[in-house]
Amino acid sequence: MQVQTQVLIVGAGPVGLTLAVDLGQRGVRCVLVERKEAPQFLPKMERCNARTMEIYRRLGIVEKVRRAGFARHYPMDVFVVTSLVDPPILRLPYPSVADAEAQIRSRNDGTLPREPYQLISQYTLEPLLKSEAEALPTVSVRYGHTLESFHQDVRGVTAQVRRADGTLVEVRAQYLVGCDGGTSTVREQLGIALHGQANIRELCQALFWAEDLFERIPIGKGRHYHVADAQQTMLIVQDDARHFTLHAVVEDDAEMARIFERVVRMPVRYELLYTGRWRQQLLLAERYRVGRVFLAGDAVHLVIPTGGLGMNTGVGDATDLAWKLAAVLQGWGGAKLLDSYEAERRPVGARAVAAARFAAQGRQAWRAAYRPCIADPTPEGQQAREEMGRLADVEQRKTNEMLGTELGYRYLGSPIVWPEPGEPPPDRFMEYRPTTWPGARLPHLWLQDDSALHDRLPPTHYALLRLGGTRADTTPLERAFRSFGAPLVVLDVPDELVRDVYGFDLVLVRPDLHVAWRGNRLPQEPFNEGTYRLVARVTGHEDGLD
Repeated sequence: MQVQTQVLIVGAGPVGLTLAVDLGQRGVRCVLVERKEAPQFLPKMERCNARTMEIYRRLGIVEKVRRAGFARHYPMDVFVVTSLVDPPILRLPYPSVADAEAQIRSRNDGTLPREPYQLISQYTLEPLLKSEAEALPTVSVRYGHTLESFHQDVRGVTAQVRRADGTLVEVRAQYLVGCDGGTSTVREQLGIALHGQANIRELCQALFWAEDLFERIPIGKGRHYHVADAQQTMLIVQDDARHFTLHAVVEDDAEMARIFERVVRMPVRYELLYTGRWRQQLLLAERYRVGRVFLAGDAVHLVIPTGGLGMNTGVGDATDLAWKLAAVLQGWGGAKLLDSYEAERRPVGARAVAAARFAAQGRQAWRAAYRPCIADPTPEGQQAREEMGRLADVEQRKTNEMLGTELGYRYLGSPIVWPEPGEPPPDRFMEYRPTTWPGARLPHLWLQDDSALHDRLPPTHYALLRLGGTRADTTPLERAFRSFGAPLVVLDVPDELVRDVYGFDLVLVRPDLHVAWRGNRLPQEPFNEGTYRLVARVTGHEDGLD
């Protein structure tokens, strides 16, 4: 039995499912295979960051994700505590989704995202993405299918996939993408190594159900409760506010229920649903691609979940790869488009690993202030609590305030971004500064009609923005795009504020909202050769500049 498709995706976690939805919306035929029989009710990621929510807005599913997740009015506060009933050592306030949306609406300087974060558990997000993928006519989602092996040739990839009943199915695709996690079969068969720090620390994770606990917490509602103890305990509220995950360093999984009761310190009805082990890793793959086979998500970057950079970085991988695969399969994308995937996303993966390390070191810095007396009602206990609170007020922010990491990554040195002389603006993990430096994400701005500029840019097209009433003749650029068959829209934006923030009269934006080029006039080489070379480069048809 043989199945023919354009793209074979291995792994139906959030990354593989996002890739399937993105490709399917672009009309690309793809088959997604997953060894599990169905999405599992297991705790993993629990937050989509601002950039992921912008991507889900581009896919038209952002409100579905919000309705499935943490209630809009719940605060996202982070606590350091000795228990849920004692006065907190530290409370870091963070806005609810509703409050964050109001902040975004009230500010128009490019410093905030189009969409705020959303707390949603992976066991909620996966079924939602699965239903979106299954509704697309060009997507086939097949659970209970395990990739056994594959080989590639100059025209495609042939994979052997075993169904749950033991039957082997041969899948022939033009491209294969491994989104199959940290123990990736695809990566292993390609012989690609991971480098970095492995097995840093082992923790136990437990999933609890406690229907009325969240409403009864006397010290205040939030999403994370870090417990000042020797086990480095952390209690995380899941999206329905009735399930909770507990992480701790313990020798025996049976300790988790006792730790839960010690942290809660209230009579509460609960059930322990699951316990499992996981290890902290900071690893990056040496390659993201071999020939017609690509890797994305945890298959190429494994991070400590401080800052929530694992799944969210993987969703960025998916959206970057989706539009490029679609462009090549539709005939207008050049070979350099696919070459640019590793050139762009591997540095982002390295940046995510570094940011996760930065955040984890911050957390360990304040946890090092733990003293056995910290919960005691004594002067020594009070002093220990004050010292930990002082440190955590600085160091814990490194985990929770990473907008620069989420929005500020740039595709510097990409073969499909027009290079610009000089030094790019500083890049910081915790601070986001809007920029249109080529390769950067286009900053979000509101237009005079109260619409968002992001929403005016179709995800299937390049967009040339003519800003501030410029009269620049863009005919040569439009002609060059037509010569390659590449889709382009030209959008006149007279708003002076947009011109002031973006800094140039003309900005060329890619389908993924990253800036490809900017200037006050088109390249002016003889016979518009410079304009032609610009378009050749950004559509993947030029090897490089002289």
